[in-house]
Amino acid sequence: MAEKLKIKLSIANRVYPLTIIPNQEEGLRKAAQKIDAMIKQFEQSYSVRDKQDVLAMCALQFASQTEQKTIDKDNLSDEVEHKLDAIDQLLKMHLNS
Repeated sequence: MAEKLKIKLSIANRVYPLTIIPNQEEGLRKAAQKIDAMIKQFEQSYSVRDKQDVLAMCALQFASQTEQKTIDKDNLSDEVEHKLDAIDQLLKMHLNS
C-alpha cells in the first residue's frame, strides 16, 4: 500500500489539510487552482460578495460540466453503436450475395 502524503490546499483563502495517496496530489492541486480561478472570474463578472455563493456557483459549474460530459459520452456511444450496426448490415449483405 502506498505511503500517505499530507498536503495543504488553499481554496478561497482557506487552507485545507489533506492526507492523500501521492498520485492524487497533482489532480487535487490543479483542481484547487481551477476553483480559485473560477472564483475570481465569478467575483469579477458578478457583484457577489459572499464566498459561499461563489463556491456554490463553482460547484454547480463543475457538476454541470461533469454531467454534460457523461451525456455527450452516452450520445457518442449510441452514435457509434448505430454506425457499427449499419456497417455490420452492409457486411452481411455483401457476404450473403
